Amino acid sequence: MTTVTSKPEVSVVIPVYNEEAGLANLFARLYPAMDALGIAYEVVFVNDGSRDNSVAILAEQYRKRPDVTRVVLFNGNYGQHMAILAGFEQTRGQIVITLDADLQNPPEEIHKLIAKMREGYDYVGSIRRKRQDSAWRTVASKAMNRVRERITNIHITDQGNMLRAYGRNVIDLVNQCGEVNTFVPALAYKFARKPTEIVVEHEERAAGESKYSLYSLIRLNFDLMTGFSLVPLQMFSLLGMTLSLLSALLVIVLIFRRFLLGAEAEGVFTLFAIAFFFMGVILFGIGLVGEYVGRIYQQVRARPRYVVATILEGVPADLAELDGIEKRQVAR
Repeated sequence: MTTVTSKPEVSVVIPVYNEEAGLANLFARLYPAMDALGIAYEVVFVNDGSRDNSVAILAEQYRKRPDVTRVVLFNGNYGQHMAILAGFEQTRGQIVITLDADLQNPPEEIHKLIAKMREGYDYVGSIRRKRQDSAWRTVASKAMNRVRERITNIHITDQGNMLRAYGRNVIDLVNQCGEVNTFVPALAYKFARKPTEIVVEHEERAAGESKYSLYSLIRLNFDLMTGFSLVPLQMFSLLGMTLSLLSALLVIVLIFRRFLLGAEAEGVFTLFAIAFFFMGVILFGIGLVGEYVGRIYQQVRARPRYVVATILEGVPADLAELDGIEKRQVAR
């Protein structure tokens, strides 16, 4: 068993949301993989308002390995990235690894990221060698990756893969940010001095089902593009100017046709089509501007991004009644 240290070399952050079916397998593979590295480490689980038995399972694991286990319990569901940010604030390691709880990224691959970090990199992303996702998710993800990279200039080959390593310098900068809506890998990439990527293995989900629906994936990518770039607004401005020029030319053409050919009733449906097209463009533009205004609105309210109800750490107390634990209650 690894000895307790005030400053572990590696911290592993794992967000958990309704993962009771797969946590036992995660523990059985994660801890032996980390113990085999022979370095001081800690595992920080962040329970994102699970409605199943995940909290009790995490508490039991904390009882078994209090030397290397810490559990952060949210008072509600705030999303995966808020859970990761909360985990970042609790980490003490010089290298921080993020890992999903579903075992699609094998814990046995963590050593590859650590080895790469020791080469002098401060951000190591990962690319799944052979994705085990459904065909539509793979195709949609690759397409969105290409669009997102062109718009944000953030070079992340496989944005859906959360097995990543961050240096302490990057983590400290991320912890200073107070963004309400963000995408952690992209935010960290912005702060990294020397980023890189490696190829890792990918497995089928061990248990349960994905928490990301098609709508959630689209929403995530839209947030990513609007949160890290003004290009969508600039593109729409250029589109507006182009359409204004084209509409002016159309008016000139219609005037000439009126004087040369006389009144034409047949063209009314063409005008309707053009008018409906312009209305669609206008509505899209209003929606796009609304996205940016909505982000500003959420930010200026300055509400806590998440609320931490309890943190299990240090010497374990009597966890027979988890509801009675009130070691720390903070809002960030």
